[in-house]
Amino acid sequence: MEREIVKVLEIIAVAAVLCVLVMIREIHTFKVTHYTVTAPKLVGEETKFVLLSDLHNKVYGKHNKRLLYAITKQRPDAILIAGDMLVGKKGVSPKPAMEFVKSLANICPVFYANGNHEQRMKENPANYSHVYERYKKELSAEQVIFLENRSVVREWNGDLFTISGLEIPYEGYAKRKYHKVTEVEIEQRIGKASRASYQILIAHNPSHVPAYKEWKADLVVSGHFHGGLVRLPFLGAVITPQLKIFPRYSGGIYREGQTTTVVSRGIGEHTIPVRLFNTPEVVVLHMKGRQ
Repeated sequence: MEREIVKVLEIIAVAAVLCVLVMIREIHTFKVTHYTVTAPKLVGEETKFVLLSDLHNKVYGKHNKRLLYAITKQRPDAILIAGDMLVGKKGVSPKPAMEFVKSLANICPVFYANGNHEQRMKENPANYSHVYERYKKELSAEQVIFLENRSVVREWNGDLFTISGLEIPYEGYAKRKYHKVTEVEIEQRIGKASRASYQILIAHNPSHVPAYKEWKADLVVSGHFHGGLVRLPFLGAVITPQLKIFPRYSGGIYREGQTTTVVSRGIGEHTIPVRLFNTPEVVVLHMKGRQ
């Protein structure tokens, strides 16, 4: 009996060591994930978007050269940022995120919607030494397009796209007093979804995907949950940094009715530097018409 207990403990110890090694590897690397998105509204040639989220000042190589090379290699038509590129904490410099996003602007047009980190710095400027204002000013000078509850229309490869960036009420990020975002609130903030063009909604928090669908977005891109920190076979995401268990939309592509939702697992981490079977990712979206 004692030998069996020892064997079990040895197996547990080996498994624990392997998990730690996997976690160490995963927080120091990233992968490129490709998704194909088709829709009858798309009739032109393929358009390629890179989706980035939750960098949190992470650096891969000097000046993020590894990450920039991987993105440049994809030759995207545009880059969609779904927020949380910096870390919204007092005394934390936004410099790594700022330098990285500036470099992205040299590749192609960049459309930036805020996450909860940018939003709380924006809404409480004095508490964060007005860092967000300087951050936005410098990036805007490099032609980074901030979509703070507004939309822009652009054409690529024969297709017309409306790209909208949504900032939900900050209570929509609350862990306890949960605020359920509604279609009406979205419309009050950014107007009605486009019917004439392909409507992309950049919305950091995927908790409110049902409302985004009711708003009639053709494509929703989000992040926020960091892939659920730990992902298990058949179960998927286990827990988010906000301590939400088994989140419905955690990382991947979800096709429901007329809306496609893509949730990035993020490209960095903060506070809880844990990833297990959940490699950080650069997401590439191949936008195509249905054959």
